[in-house]
Amino acid sequence: MPPTQTLSLPEARKLVLNSQRVLSPARTGRAIDATLSSIRHLGYIQIDTISVIERAHHHTLWNRNPRYKAKQLDKLVEDRKVFEYWSHAAAYLPIEDYRYCLPRMHDEITGSGRWHQKDKSLMNKVLARIRDEGPLRARDFEDPNPGKKAMWEWKPAKYALEQLFIEGRIMAVRREGFNKVYDLTENVLPTDIDVSMPSNKEYVRFLAHSFLRAQGLGRQPEITHLRKGMQQTAREVIGEMLEAGEIENIEVKKDTWLMLPDAMDVLSKSLARSKAKILSPFDNLVIQRRRLQDLFGFDYQIECYLPADKRQYGYFTLPVLWQGKLVARMDCKAYRDRGEFVVRNLVLEPGTRKLDQFAKALASELVAFAAFNQCDAIHIGNVCTPEIKTILQHQVNL
Repeated sequence: MPPTQTLSLPEARKLVLNSQRVLSPARTGRAIDATLSSIRHLGYIQIDTISVIERAHHHTLWNRNPRYKAKQLDKLVEDRKVFEYWSHAAAYLPIEDYRYCLPRMHDEITGSGRWHQKDKSLMNKVLARIRDEGPLRARDFEDPNPGKKAMWEWKPAKYALEQLFIEGRIMAVRREGFNKVYDLTENVLPTDIDVSMPSNKEYVRFLAHSFLRAQGLGRQPEITHLRKGMQQTAREVIGEMLEAGEIENIEVKKDTWLMLPDAMDVLSKSLARSKAKILSPFDNLVIQRRRLQDLFGFDYQIECYLPADKRQYGYFTLPVLWQGKLVARMDCKAYRDRGEFVVRNLVLEPGTRKLDQFAKALASELVAFAAFNQCDAIHIGNVCTPEIKTILQHQVNL
């Protein structure tokens, strides 16, 4: 079905940004309700362990809800409104979407998944202890081979716990520090949650609606990102959805994209272009790098996994959004013990203009971002443009 409408690239970017709610006005009402609304709208919030600044899941939520506090997420998990599982990666998900995790759980149980090698005997022993003793952490189990381990090397009980977790037999009832506390699924999952297995077509329809609601427009590979073996079903379902008017085709950059019928209403909403936003590398807006390149012309990768001598911009470089574009990369670190937030490196994209306006917008956001990172002082290090460094230094010390 050929597209009947065309969007310019600036319009497409505006649709994406409005759909992502990253520059939307702050929601009224209780702050925790705004946090839950963000998770439900986005469909997932990716979890990450890196803590040179506030962890990615907190950072992503704060960018949608300036009143966000980490304890809100803890409370939502405690109240069984949000749960941890696997989206394209480890994530917090709305509890009402639990049934769409069942296909992954089934694959892991039957052995067609791709998680850890199973030690069924140990898994049964771990389950028995949780059943008898209540919620437990990995540290509550002995390690037969104690000693220092590599970053992703776990003791056997931790592998068993994570296998049980990915199979859906246990759930994370809370976290203590960054350590999951596990309990039996029947003790955690609300009784009114639908646990019927969705068909492949139902699952693809869910993915399409969720992705396009949160991202504004997309293509089939983006909708089924990192979900293997779904391409044929996705082609069939998307064709059916187009025929039924559930989704529509739109042309951007002479390419055909998909969008929901109400996308033009979303596009018509105003966008706070003058405000700068410092994004997490795992933010929903930027996580698919090819899409980011196609729509925003931003060639981006995380460099923390590269050797230091291979890094171009810094260890944990954050994209900076301004004027509806991604205009800079900022490597920074929060020294919480001394309350200092350090901008280690700031590099602008070629062609960025109105540098004084950009610097003032970034400075304003830096002050808020530093406070979010439990820092009350800001140090400006290497900046590609002396003019910007001078303005940043002046503005953050007002």
